[in-house]
Amino acid sequence: MGKPTGFLEYERKENLAERPADRVQHYQEFYLPLSEGERREQAARCSDCGVPFCQAGVELGGGTVGCPLHNLIPEWNDFLYRGNYQQALHRLLKTNNFPEFTSRVCPAPCEDACTGHLSGTPVTNHENERAIIEYAFEHGYMEPHPPAVRTGKRVAVVGSGPAGLAAAEQLNRRGHQVTVLEKEDRVGGLLMYGIPNMKLDKEVIARRRRRMEEEGVLFQTGVCVGTDLSALQLEQEYDAVVLACGAPVPRDLPVEGREGKGIHFALPYLTASTRALLDGTSLPSQWNAKGKRVLVIGGGDTANDCLATAVRQGARSVTQFLRRQPAPEQRAADNPWPEPPRIRRDGYGQVECQAVYGKDPRSYETRVKSFVLDGKGAVKAAVGIKLERVTDPETGKTVARDIPGSEFEVKCELVLIAAGYTGAEPALLAAFGLTADTHGNAAVRCPASHRTGREKIFVAGDMRRGPSLVVWAIREGRETAREVDTFLMGYSAL
Repeated sequence: MGKPTGFLEYERKENLAERPADRVQHYQEFYLPLSEGERREQAARCSDCGVPFCQAGVELGGGTVGCPLHNLIPEWNDFLYRGNYQQALHRLLKTNNFPEFTSRVCPAPCEDACTGHLSGTPVTNHENERAIIEYAFEHGYMEPHPPAVRTGKRVAVVGSGPAGLAAAEQLNRRGHQVTVLEKEDRVGGLLMYGIPNMKLDKEVIARRRRRMEEEGVLFQTGVCVGTDLSALQLEQEYDAVVLACGAPVPRDLPVEGREGKGIHFALPYLTASTRALLDGTSLPSQWNAKGKRVLVIGGGDTANDCLATAVRQGARSVTQFLRRQPAPEQRAADNPWPEPPRIRRDGYGQVECQAVYGKDPRSYETRVKSFVLDGKGAVKAAVGIKLERVTDPETGKTVARDIPGSEFEVKCELVLIAAGYTGAEPALLAAFGLTADTHGNAAVRCPASHRTGREKIFVAGDMRRGPSLVVWAIREGRETAREVDTFLMGYSAL
């Protein structure tokens, strides 16, 4: 513990952000780091408490308490406070392969679980983590370290999201020759095309790819396994195959008018927007929100990213439908610490909409009842209906039902469905002869395993556990790598 009185002496201080009205004019990251002295003071607020829930990584109260990677947070906060960046980096990388990703896109369950919540405000673990890894890159601490000895074993990793990259890096460290196969034109999976550039600068991903290549990992982009390369070929050419292809099947809205032009799933919209930005090309009109009234359906991070992207494209207006109730400003009595706090959180996209359009875009407890199409089959409006929570007399559970007569109409020319995902791609499962579990994820031999019914085939990330956080994906990749290594070598030091 670096400074026993740190949490008493220093108030929580977060990175400053550009004014919403200014940052919506560009697609660059918009948080400005604190000075080194201020950042070390924030690290000093970590009290190295006897029960560090920040690194617990357990499921409680309907969510994750603490970091699923079991990051050694009190240790690297201590080293950061002392200015020992090399040791802080060493402790950080011991559990987390990609702090530069998690410190940008993770919702920081470690901070929600910080004991600082009991008497005040949590430690800025999220921003401290970013300060350590960026300092390391800037000062040459992130030198490549290729394995000294190769095992002669070859492993294919299908998918280059956080789970695939984590598995690849771990297996390469062990000395196996790893090839990562990615169907898109750039490495990163949802990190690349599912998250906008202002939230995660794509050069950060490219930087990590370069380092992994210097350590010996091979990357092949534009390769669609199951089409360009068969599952049988992979099994014949490699000693093991890791499938880390995510859970890309979107949840649809089976309502009247759904077939209308201008109604899209969120991920293709975000992908097209980011690709046009990176390629320096014009965005096709079907994906461009400029001058259009936009309706975003859903309440998660993807929906928030759609809001922020539409604002930057020059949308005429933006509205968001959420089925859930508005959360309270403070924890309710039935939501005690260290459960994840069920409180109001304003995402960056929602804040930007309020600044640009002068009102909160959210319409809570609302679902789409139908879409209204014009004479050419294009969407021109959505009919929403308000919901109420009632108790089902048969199950005793609280369910949502329509409130009769509460229908209202929202004009829109672009609708983005961000209602979540339902599981792994069925065609890919079929290509490898795999089955899906009851949640649509790839079935494995047992809940704690990443091995499938096919001897050489392993699965990791969202493809196994369903849509989740980037920290869970990295943990999945690390666990899968250990299981693959044991399969190949009879034991594992990972």
